[in-house]
Amino acid sequence: MKVGIIIQARMGSTRLPGKILKTINDRVLLAHITDRLSAIKDKAKVVIATSNLPGDDVVEEWCNENNVSCFRGDEQNVLSRYYQCAARENFSHIVRMTADNPFPDVEEVANLIDFHINSHNDFSESFSVLPIGVGCEIFSFSTLEEDMRLATLPHHFEHVDEYILENLKDYKHGVLTVPEAKNRPEVRLTVDTEEDYNKACYIAKNCATGLATCEEAIALATKYENMQ
Repeated sequence: MKVGIIIQARMGSTRLPGKILKTINDRVLLAHITDRLSAIKDKAKVVIATSNLPGDDVVEEWCNENNVSCFRGDEQNVLSRYYQCAARENFSHIVRMTADNPFPDVEEVANLIDFHINSHNDFSESFSVLPIGVGCEIFSFSTLEEDMRLATLPHHFEHVDEYILENLKDYKHGVLTVPEAKNRPEVRLTVDTEEDYNKACYIAKNCATGLATCEEAIALATKYENMQ
């Protein structure tokens, strides 16, 4: 069994172009993610899945410079990009993450992997219980294969698991139980706008280590929003 964490990443964000390589305090956004995930490298291999567009050459260059695996595929068909990446890496289970979330909780990522495998689920998630941008999902390769085979609508290909989410009744699925202090799905910790970016910079600058824990990020995000 081989578990992979595939992080979809591209430079062409509409609202905040180039955000994945923007500096947040002492490191670029992508590094905030990969530096955290290095703590669970024994559980899962991390791969950055970017597009074949020339504008994303810089993403591959960053991966090469930072010893992070990179896969390049179709920009619009994100489902195909994930499937091809997972097939190349021979992943049996895939954690889906996005490169605009600088505060992943590695403890809960590891817990999600264990929960998913121990429960023999097809699909498991923590995004409905953790802050926006902290939670994620994991699915088996066979589920991703079926997703690829049965997807028909445009939005099924623009997002990896839309078909799965629309047909959850057909899959064995579950939601991770998280500590009450982290169960704050209303808190926004993703980076999609300039305001999100400014908040992320505040959190990174004012946390104890530069890599804020989930609880620190929640507290600092609340403090930042109250100051605005």
